Amino acid sequence: MPGGDDSEFRFAPVTPATLADLERFSRSQGRFRYCSCLRWRLRSAGFRDAADRPAQLAGLVADSVPVGVLAYHDDVPVGWCSVAPRETYAAITASRTIPPLPGAGVWAVTCFFLASGVRHRGLQPRLLAAACDYATARGAEIIEAYPWPGGASYRYMGTRALYAEAGFTYVPGPDGYRPVMRYYPGHSAS
Repeated sequence: MPGGDDSEFRFAPVTPATLADLERFSRSQGRFRYCSCLRWRLRSAGFRDAADRPAQLAGLVADSVPVGVLAYHDDVPVGWCSVAPRETYAAITASRTIPPLPGAGVWAVTCFFLASGVRHRGLQPRLLAAACDYATARGAEIIEAYPWPGGASYRYMGTRALYAEAGFTYVPGPDGYRPVMRYYPGHSAS
C-alpha cells in the first residue's frame, strides 16, 4: 500500500493513552465534534438523539474499542480516520444502502476529517495507509470502504480514486446499493 513521505506527519491509533489527543482534536474542530464520528456507529435514531457524542466516542475508547487513527503535525492532532471492526458500526450493519458482504475479520473505514491547514498536502492517502496498518496489526483480514457515491453528501467517506490508489478493489454488489471497495492485507489485488 503506498504511503508517501510521512516525515511531515506521524500517526497513532486512538487508545486510552491517546484519548486526550482525540479530545484536543475534537475541541479544535467544531464540525468533527458535532458528529464525533458516531454517524455510522449508531443507528439513525440513536445518532439523532445522542446527548453528548464526544463523551460517547470517549467511552468507546476507554472501553478499548478501536475507533480510529489520528495524524499529527508538530505533535498537534490535525487529521482523523475512523477505522474499526465492521460490527462496531451499527448503522452499517443495519444499512439498507450498504450491502452486507460476507467475510470474517472485516474492518471498515468510514470517515476522514482533516484540519483546514493540512488539507491538499497529501495527508489523506497517508492517513488511510496508517489506518490500514493499524487494522492489519489488530487482525483485520479484510478492510472495507464505502466511497463517496457522488452528490453533496458523504464526501467525508473518501473517494473511489483514493481507495483504488491504496490497493482497494471494487466489489460488485446488488443494484441500488452504495459502492463497496475492499483491501486484503497481505494479498495482491485480484
